[in-house]
Amino acid sequence: MRIFSFEKLQVRQKARRLSINNYKCSKYFDVEEKIGITSQMQRASISISSNIAEVTDRYSYKDKSRFTEIYYGSVLELLNQLSLSKNFRRRISKYTEDISEIAAMPDGLCKNQVNKKYTQSTLNS
Repeated sequence: MRIFSFEKLQVRQKARRLSINNYKCSKYFDVEEKIGITSQMQRASISISSNIAEVTDRYSYKDKSRFTEIYYGSVLELLNQLSLSKNFRRRISKYTEDISEIAAMPDGLCKNQVNKKYTQSTLNS
């Protein structure tokens, strides 16, 4: 089975783990939070890893920058939602550490992907 380049990225693996943990913990939300915030948190966490995958397949720096911005925005959105959640407040330090690591990676991810595509296109010319 083919493994795509985004699947090997450490930031994507961390984002995937964050999303899985988010789903697991949201099962324990009270009714109010399940109705109000759970789906938003799940969409934000999925958006992070999805946009990381998008970054790896874009050729222009402009496209890569845009998907990096979206991914970073989703990181901040999830952090905000976690801070609003009563259930996560008790566990937030674990998630804040993961989110901090993921949030620190977008610039490097975008620059790395642009350099990789440029090098590949130069070698193929």
